[in-house]
Amino acid sequence: MRILPSLLACLAAVAAFAAAEVGKPAPEFTAKDKDGKTVSLADFKGKTVVLEWYNPGCPYVKKFYDVGAMQNAQKDAIGQGVVWLVINTGGHKLNEANGYYPATVVIDEGSKIARAYEAKVTPHCFVIDAKGVLAYKGAIDSIASTKSADIEKATNYVSAAIKALKEGKTPEVTQTKPYGCGVKY
Repeated sequence: MRILPSLLACLAAVAAFAAAEVGKPAPEFTAKDKDGKTVSLADFKGKTVVLEWYNPGCPYVKKFYDVGAMQNAQKDAIGQGVVWLVINTGGHKLNEANGYYPATVVIDEGSKIARAYEAKVTPHCFVIDAKGVLAYKGAIDSIASTKSADIEKATNYVSAAIKALKEGKTPEVTQTKPYGCGVKY
């Protein structure tokens, strides 16, 4: 009978580190942005938040950044009151030439945020609603390629989720298989 309490404690610990699930509260985190300012998910309660995993050397990320598509999506979302956080888990060197403006770049020391969300690739994306509930997770769009020309033909799942939440609806697509370059833990 002494084993049962230990087993229950282990199960509780595993549950505490469960991956981010659509329809459940998004995992909380606190980290520093690229300028050393503390950023916490709790700071954005009442706002829609986008998390975008980022690696400037990844061809799937370049697909969007090299033509300004990601920056335009960020600018559009931020203009609607959405918070867009670019998560840098891999310790990549970032500078203005990487073109991440206007989103906030968060440095994921020790991959804590990536582990909490089980981020697998760049650009893996997550959309959190104003109540702090995960509304979407997966690929940024519907065409898993490195060709910028495909952006126009693809369904942008992140933009669609933001639009649905703004209209007070649940996104039509809440989860997709992410594509891109592997996140290094």
